[in-house]
Amino acid sequence: MSDVQASYIGRINRGLFPAVPVTFRQDGSIDFDAHQAYIAWMTQQPVRGVAVWAHTGRGLFLGADDRARVMRQWTEAADGKLVVAGVGAVADDGLPADRRAQQYQDDSLRMAEHALECGAQVLMMYAPVLYRGRDDQDARIIEHVKALAGLGAPLLLFYLYEAAGGISYSLEVLREMFALPEVIGIKMATLDSVMTVQDVATLIKDEFGHQVLVTGEDRFLGYSLMTGATAALIGMAAACTAPQAQLLQYWFDGHCTDFVQLNAQVDGFAQATFRAPMEGYIQRLLWCLVDEGIVPADSSFDPYGPPLPAAERDLVHRRARALLGAV
Repeated sequence: MSDVQASYIGRINRGLFPAVPVTFRQDGSIDFDAHQAYIAWMTQQPVRGVAVWAHTGRGLFLGADDRARVMRQWTEAADGKLVVAGVGAVADDGLPADRRAQQYQDDSLRMAEHALECGAQVLMMYAPVLYRGRDDQDARIIEHVKALAGLGAPLLLFYLYEAAGGISYSLEVLREMFALPEVIGIKMATLDSVMTVQDVATLIKDEFGHQVLVTGEDRFLGYSLMTGATAALIGMAAACTAPQAQLLQYWFDGHCTDFVQLNAQVDGFAQATFRAPMEGYIQRLLWCLVDEGIVPADSSFDPYGPPLPAAERDLVHRRARALLGAV
């Protein structure tokens, strides 16, 4: 690992990185003025950086022009904060299997190159779900990661557990990926597989101490820190951000009583926002941003999420108020 890669690990460790949404109007267009206002608010929060084009930001659904404008708004306003770019592809089911796999990898590389051109500093690989269940799954995953690593930018792996719609990595595959000099760590987002997080945390601790374990576990954020995560990259932090940053600070500073007390409120917020239907979490977070006066109501739609009952909003509001009032 180069000194440059090591410096990025230093900037990530102990930090909170919200995966940020996009301010869509009801017709699916982006309100870039509202987006700029959200960026101005977020850059004043106690975060180390943000993740743009991640699932929370519907990165795989944005057209190239919208992607570029969204990313450049963030990179131009970052003011020293790290900008992490989610990079991946949507498989073309109309192609034969081999051509589909090649197109998937080529599109992922193009998105990664585009991110770097727009000023992103760290790449975060979308889980390569196209390879799930193939006889050559492990080889394909490693080939995919090596192709992205070949761009030379710091690369975060992404472990999205198979039961949550992702793909599982064996310990052997993880070892091969962690050995690549461009790979600086892994984001864990298993939703409810505590054992998987524990196993990967143990592997990093025992064999790859230079790698950063980034929690993406909104539903057990506090415990994932206890397991060994040294940073957090979560969609939940797109709203009610400061208390979640405080939770990390309490843990890393050893203020255990304060940590336990605040964690109860963070868990309550997670249970209100990350619940079935799970894809509704983005809309629920946008509700919070409207309630906080950060984005306007007419620019707070997730056109790709499921419809949600209006009654849910009251629970989200109450849990957000409780969390914001806890610090």
